[in-house]
Amino acid sequence: MRIAVVSPFVDRRHGTERALAELLERLARDYGCEIHLYAQRVEDLDVRNSSSGPQPAKSGAIFWHKVPQIPGPHVVQFLGWMFFNSFLRKWHGGVGRAAYDLVLSPGINCLRPDVVIVHALFHRLWELSRQENEDALAGTGFFRRAHRRIYYGLLTALERRIYGNARVSLAAVSQRMARLLKQYFGREDVSVIPNGVDTMHFSPSARLALRAAARQRREFRDDDLVLLVIGNDWRVKGLPAVLEAMAALPGLPLRLLVAGNDAAEPFRAQASKLGVQDRCHWESPTSDVLDFYAAADIYVSPSLEDSFGLPVAEAMACGLPVVTSVFAGVSDLVRDGIDGFVLRDPRDAQSLAQLIQRLNADAEPRRSVGEAAAETVHEWNWDRHAASAWDLLKNTAARKASSRGA
Repeated sequence: MRIAVVSPFVDRRHGTERALAELLERLARDYGCEIHLYAQRVEDLDVRNSSSGPQPAKSGAIFWHKVPQIPGPHVVQFLGWMFFNSFLRKWHGGVGRAAYDLVLSPGINCLRPDVVIVHALFHRLWELSRQENEDALAGTGFFRRAHRRIYYGLLTALERRIYGNARVSLAAVSQRMARLLKQYFGREDVSVIPNGVDTMHFSPSARLALRAAARQRREFRDDDLVLLVIGNDWRVKGLPAVLEAMAALPGLPLRLLVAGNDAAEPFRAQASKLGVQDRCHWESPTSDVLDFYAAADIYVSPSLEDSFGLPVAEAMACGLPVVTSVFAGVSDLVRDGIDGFVLRDPRDAQSLAQLIQRLNADAEPRRSVGEAAAETVHEWNWDRHAASAWDLLKNTAARKASSRGA
């Protein structure tokens, strides 16, 4: 099968992009697909550069067609991205006479996809932002607030157009996301294909082997209880509640490691106001995410909204006790109190503080829950994810061919 895949970038530092990399590798290697990847940037993926359009058919290969990128605000960059990736695919179709069986997109990246794997829902994120009265944008200026509204308005309009189209096959990465797609767009035909975990890479033994060095580099002491949050929207990941919980536990030897791409200053200011800034450690994302898990004792992400929550699953694979919320898709797979902890109210910093205090006081729950988590995650793997995605692609291709024939 010849598949055009449209994604702004692919790497292994971000959850959605890491999931896409795992899928594309298996579609090419295990199912003999010829993948044509339209992206602005590709890292940590074995690709063949292709500057002259599609090459002669070659199964089991991934060709990268580099899409130009223009500078400017997010709205301008997004519009440029949509135009250039569409133009390139049409150019290859006309000049290179590329006949793609399907167009696959992880989210809103083109106007006419055949299959979309939904990792985030901007309708829900924008609704959540309004519910929060845009506190995160307070003091950021009129133009930034206006830009955010325009950007979300554009993306939600595209979601209505694409996700509301019954001819587009949708795959959700969790049951929660499938429920939201039904709620917002009336789609009852959504396939649920949960993300996987590379348990050969993420494991208790791998984490423990790196633990001493990872903590020493960050100057964490042996008796520190290190909390970890990974993500690119720290407000949505529940970081404000984590900071409040830390402030409620001044007597505990708590340290917080926060990794991801976000504007750190508002959170630094909150941490300073709460008196916990000196216990916080901020880092940029890296492809070596195992190093973050190695430094931690508990993964804490009381998400306000998360389609899945890949760091939660990876932390579980590493044998770490995890704290998430009912608003994270991965919570459907977590047994509360057995292989993880699920908060009913992610904004309830007091309940979170009580849980952290209990886990600090007794190492046994941390050990037993971490061990159970590692066993649970063995059932979640990328091979199963790819097999389910392959079934969806085959069914969609057959339906598309039948429609053309008719």
